[in-house]
Amino acid sequence: MVRKEEYAYVLDIIPPEEALMKETDIIRRGFPRRDTYLQVVGEEYFTLLLVTLKHEATVEVGERVYIGDGVRDKINKIVRRLKYDELTPQARQELESMVDKIVKARERFFIDWLNKAGPLTLKLHSIELLKGIGKKTLNQILEERAKKPFESFEDFKNRIGVNVQRLIVERILREIQGNEQYYVFAAPPPP
Repeated sequence: MVRKEEYAYVLDIIPPEEALMKETDIIRRGFPRRDTYLQVVGEEYFTLLLVTLKHEATVEVGERVYIGDGVRDKINKIVRRLKYDELTPQARQELESMVDKIVKARERFFIDWLNKAGPLTLKLHSIELLKGIGKKTLNQILEERAKKPFESFEDFKNRIGVNVQRLIVERILREIQGNEQYYVFAAPPPP
C-alpha cells in the first residue's frame, strides 16, 4: 500500500526545454515535454515523486508545496514515484538538506518515536537501526527515557551525548536509497 503525501519539498525543477533534451528515463516517452517537471520529496513518508507544475505557477528549489487530494495551488499532477537513482544531480545535492529541514520541522514526531520505539526482533531494537547506536548506547537511552521521556533533540544530546537528529537524517537517507531490511521512516522505494 502506497502512503499518500500531503506536502512535499521541491528538489529540482526541470523546465520544458530540458525535458525535451533529457536522454534519461526521468521523463518517460509519452509524457508531455511542454510541462515543467519537479522532483520532490514528501514531508511525511519521504516519498520521491515526479510532479508537473501548473503552467501559471512558479516555485523555487526548497519550497514546500501541497500535493494532496483536492485543489492544488501550484502542482498540476503527480506523474509517478521515483527511485533514488532517478534523481537528477541537483535533486541529489538538495536531498540531504531537505530531509534535515523536514526532520527539524517534525522534531516532536521523531522525539515521540524515540520515547516509544520498541524491539523489532529478540536481538534487534528499532533504535539500533540508527547507525552508531549499539547495545551500550541503547541501554543508556532506555534507562534515560524510563527516568523521564526525551523532550527534544537537544535534551537527547545533553543526556546521551549523541546528535540523534543527524543519525535520523542519515537513516532516512539510507531508506530513501533503498536496499534496507527495515523501513522505519521512509516509504520503501518503488519496485
